[in-house]
Amino acid sequence: MNDSKPVIDFIFRITNEVLWNTFKKSEIGDVMLPFVVLRRMDCRLADKKENVRNTYLNFKDKVNPDKLDPILRKAAGGLQFYNTSKYDLKGLTQEPQNIEINFSNYLNGFNVDVRDIMEYFQLDKIIARLVKNNLLFQMIDGISSVDLSLENIDNHNMGYVFEELIRISNEQSNETAGEHFTPRDVIHLMIRILFSTEKETLKQPGVIRTVYDLACGTGGMLTLSKKYILEEINQKAEIKIFGQEINEQSFAIAKSDLLITGEDADNIRHGNSFSDDKFQGRRFNYMLANPPYGVSWKKDESFIKNESLNPAGRFYAGLPRSSDGQLLFLQHMISKMEPNGSRIAVVTNGSPLFTGDAGSGESEIRKWIITNDWLDCIVALPKDLFYNTGIYTYIWFITNKKEAHRKGKVQLINAVDFCRPEKKSLGNKRNKIYEDHLAEIERIHTAFGENENSKIYPNEYFGYYQVTIEQPEYTEKGKIKPDKNGQPKADSRKRDTENIPLNEDINTYFAEEVKPHVPDAWIDYDKTRIGYEINFTRYFYKYQKPAPSAEIKSEIISLENTIQELLKKVLG
Repeated sequence: MNDSKPVIDFIFRITNEVLWNTFKKSEIGDVMLPFVVLRRMDCRLADKKENVRNTYLNFKDKVNPDKLDPILRKAAGGLQFYNTSKYDLKGLTQEPQNIEINFSNYLNGFNVDVRDIMEYFQLDKIIARLVKNNLLFQMIDGISSVDLSLENIDNHNMGYVFEELIRISNEQSNETAGEHFTPRDVIHLMIRILFSTEKETLKQPGVIRTVYDLACGTGGMLTLSKKYILEEINQKAEIKIFGQEINEQSFAIAKSDLLITGEDADNIRHGNSFSDDKFQGRRFNYMLANPPYGVSWKKDESFIKNESLNPAGRFYAGLPRSSDGQLLFLQHMISKMEPNGSRIAVVTNGSPLFTGDAGSGESEIRKWIITNDWLDCIVALPKDLFYNTGIYTYIWFITNKKEAHRKGKVQLINAVDFCRPEKKSLGNKRNKIYEDHLAEIERIHTAFGENENSKIYPNEYFGYYQVTIEQPEYTEKGKIKPDKNGQPKADSRKRDTENIPLNEDINTYFAEEVKPHVPDAWIDYDKTRIGYEINFTRYFYKYQKPAPSAEIKSEIISLENTIQELLKKVLG
């Protein structure tokens, strides 16, 4: 996959020449983004402008508006957008004295989809501030000189331009850019693993597949997934992409991108995927997501809790604590799996792997996923990969169509060292997964064997009995206190729990591991719970033999001598 990035000097040039001292640094992205989208559309329509305009003038009074739209799209060469105004951005600069009126005419010349996108960008407020500060002409003049043609910047690199604008803006305002887009190297890894077992299926003639992202940000995962399938697997495959995004600006960018690239822009929808699922009842072949980490779902609590009571609802398996909705996103995606098979890739932090004791919502969700044999693989990523966090993260791969040799098993891949430093750090992103790393991780996954970076366990390996161990309460004279039934009364201060693997006998474990240390203890079987957790650190722990005692003693003596020498110098 091509990682070359476009030149974005124009962003800084327009910032310095036009926007500086009027807009805050944190506002630059908000101002630039809609104008960049307009300029991209302007460049795409350049050689079709005259034909669209003439067609509009010829048909506007002869056909109904709803029938005029497809005629104008055809006049625009099949693009999903057009502009019937006599102006383009460059043309607007020829009449600086009428710039505000003419720019309004230009914007109203776009089709409804584009005008809707500009509303989500809140362009009217931006224009009002530019007009108030006599900067509208300078802004249009500056952006109209930028070459954003397809020949100069392809769709892949146009995504980088949008993401760089967001990153610059959010870096200045201390907001989390990573909530809006995911680094390309991480997306590439998700895609490589997601489609690694699908290549033969996707090569079939006439194949049609759907790809969905419930928190799509600027749409990078969707567009790169389609690009990978068409370029690396089957250029004739029909791939339809769908996404939902709650952030208005990110939604506007994602919808703009689909509109410009000829996709069905209606497949990107705005709203909260939990409380306002825009694709209710829909199923998808492939799903990818990098939902926000550790974000509260408190404002949707009533809605989600009500749905969790419905056996046919998305959240019936359990609810995580309200401070972290990551496992809700996972359940939402699972609810959209096709009965005949889907594959899911989702990024999380470490919390969904092990947070919550047996019986908790988190544990019950893990139990539901693993016992249904949906968890295929988890890849531990290097730290410092994301723009907004340096923590370790993980990719879960989930499917309801495991290959025969993978059934009943889970593969864990430790890829924390599969990276090299970035040439230039961007926020917290200091490391990058390069092509050689991507290829090796994909190879490890498809080989499905064990080595120092790959472990394979049966599903039940991750389950355990959480057993409550009680000890009797004693009187001052050292006698056991009886309860109302004449049985030893449990001392709640001494109560403890033991996690016993599912593949071990509880009584044998208790007799061998507990009784020798607390002979008067017993198990309260009524409190026994089954839990599930995935402890990556434990599975890949490498024992390091301590240094010989003589070597340690020598280091201590050397350190003492150094301290004494320093004290002599300080004290004279």
